[in-house]
Amino acid sequence: MISDNEKFNMQVKPNSAFLNELKSKLPEFFDREGNFDLDKFKGQLKEHNINELSDGYQLNFIGKDYARRQAGEMSSTVIIPDEKQNNGEGKDSKNLFFTGDNLEVLRHLQNNYAGKIDVIYIDPPYNTGKDGFVYPDNFEYSDEKIKEMFGIDNEQVRKLKSIQGKASHSAWLTFMMPRLILAKKLLKETGVIFISIDDNEESNLFTIMQEIFGENDFVNRFIWTKTSTPPSLSSKSRQTTEYVIAFEKGKSQLKRYFGSENDNLDASLLKKSNSEKKITIRPNFAQFKFINNGNLRAGKYRNIELLNDVKIIKGKNVNEVKILAHTVWSQKKLDSELDNGTQILFKTENLNPRYLRLINDNYKAPNTNLNKEETGIDTNESASNNLVQLGFTGGVFTNPKPVTLIKYLVKMITYNQKNATVLDFFAGSSTTADAVMQLNAEDGGNRKFIMVQLPEKTYTINSDGKEVPTKGGKAAYEAGFKSIDEISRERIRRAAAKIKADNDLTLPKDFDGNFKHYRVVNPTKQTLEDIEDFDPDNTTLFTDMVNSFSSKGLDVAGDATGEQTILTTWLAKDGHSFDADIKKIDFDGYEASLVEDSRLYIINNGWSSVNTESLLNKIGTHQIIVQTIVLFGYSFNIADLRELEIGLKQLDNNINLLRRY
Repeated sequence: MISDNEKFNMQVKPNSAFLNELKSKLPEFFDREGNFDLDKFKGQLKEHNINELSDGYQLNFIGKDYARRQAGEMSSTVIIPDEKQNNGEGKDSKNLFFTGDNLEVLRHLQNNYAGKIDVIYIDPPYNTGKDGFVYPDNFEYSDEKIKEMFGIDNEQVRKLKSIQGKASHSAWLTFMMPRLILAKKLLKETGVIFISIDDNEESNLFTIMQEIFGENDFVNRFIWTKTSTPPSLSSKSRQTTEYVIAFEKGKSQLKRYFGSENDNLDASLLKKSNSEKKITIRPNFAQFKFINNGNLRAGKYRNIELLNDVKIIKGKNVNEVKILAHTVWSQKKLDSELDNGTQILFKTENLNPRYLRLINDNYKAPNTNLNKEETGIDTNESASNNLVQLGFTGGVFTNPKPVTLIKYLVKMITYNQKNATVLDFFAGSSTTADAVMQLNAEDGGNRKFIMVQLPEKTYTINSDGKEVPTKGGKAAYEAGFKSIDEISRERIRRAAAKIKADNDLTLPKDFDGNFKHYRVVNPTKQTLEDIEDFDPDNTTLFTDMVNSFSSKGLDVAGDATGEQTILTTWLAKDGHSFDADIKKIDFDGYEASLVEDSRLYIINNGWSSVNTESLLNKIGTHQIIVQTIVLFGYSFNIADLRELEIGLKQLDNNINLLRRY
């Protein structure tokens, strides 16, 4: 598991990730040995008069090759499920929360979420010199190995290692580049990424995004008014704005960006020359502009007859609206429109119904000025007030983003993609999760979120062994939170509770206000030493390697067994979702996991000849269907392993056996 990945990483070059992607897109330019035929590629370019090779430009910085290499490495961590959360309040949730280094999480997600994310929003460190950012990598390889990896000399090694613990532009770009490369791979072909940034790194971010995504995939540079009361810290100007840079993975021929609902797109549902019909509008699909909370009595109105009493909460119908009128649509047509997101509007007390199509050729393009007056987007101050309303007092988070900002961005892309998946790998206070849940509550959507947050501690240990709050974490520590990810998860719980309370009767039945939780951590030093010392040819096993990967063995909360950690990590590696169908199969006293009725995972210690016989019998008599068997190599001595291999070869079934270390 870890050993296999480490061996792979030792062979990774700075251009490995790029070549792998190129091979998947342009396989005709690679020979049998996997070498890229540069002359053939140049020939194709010349034939089409393309001179990008000579006219193109790029951003160079110390650490660029190192960053490219990191993008090609495999994960060196394991995924520990939080069994208490995942079998408790998060059991039925499709949302995910990962605690850990976001680079490692992005590496894990490459296998089961590649090409599946609709929207990414991130609010990374701005590298202002005051936000606490320093380059975190320790350059675990020796100087000689680094020289070999990158083909550089001693002076260049010194320059590379000079960014360690620094907040220079090169350090920030080296930190961001591999994360952005991996993020692009997670996006659907129609996916979009939004990145908040300020003047410190905006130009560098824009240039490196052009290099990673392509110049043609730039969408827009939005300007957000972050405050109405800027501090007087500069003698030159008072900064009131920040930016949101948007890139799409691939240019779409469709008009995909929709800033807000436009009343010019609606039309009357009535026409006098049409026949009179009875139609029924479903709960939550009618909007009443003239009344927020109250009741409408059945009876005759100006041009329609309301056939039943209607209860209205927050401008929407709690129950069905039944009307008799000369309508342009039949019930069948109305139902079809409602299925596509069309809303019915009642603007005045006369109850003349109009319809608003969200899927329409006449989109209202988004405004690049993201402010209260033009787009209804709040400031940092409003965001802080929202956190106070959720019970987070005393500045637990500094400079949080307002929910209205992220709602606007996400809705811009997903107004007609209500099953979209939204990723934020700098989760912070989980504003993105709050925004996704609010949108779902408003339009009945089933958008899912994936949050990633580093478990940054809010305290340090002094020389006396006592916990001392950090400068920026004092408020959080005093509120009882030992790390930022704890606050981030609690924000989701409190936000969901508020949404449920505020929407009560109009909330969709399948509203998802929770999450499954996973921790992504490194194995212990002792486990790594045991892995290094392991001899696969031993006839006797001396160490229980499985238990080393339990929550207890890794010294984290969560109550996961070693088998659950290994299985969860492998499910991601093999492209399975985190809610894959898993069945426990008993082989004469030994339980293994059958996933999606195709892959059998054998992980725990204790496998013997009796279990092999039971397995072969179940496969041979078609009690189970298995295409691949994956086993934890550290749990098998050489004799039991060979017996299993021989037995499988004797079956008529062609079963693939994978040993992982």
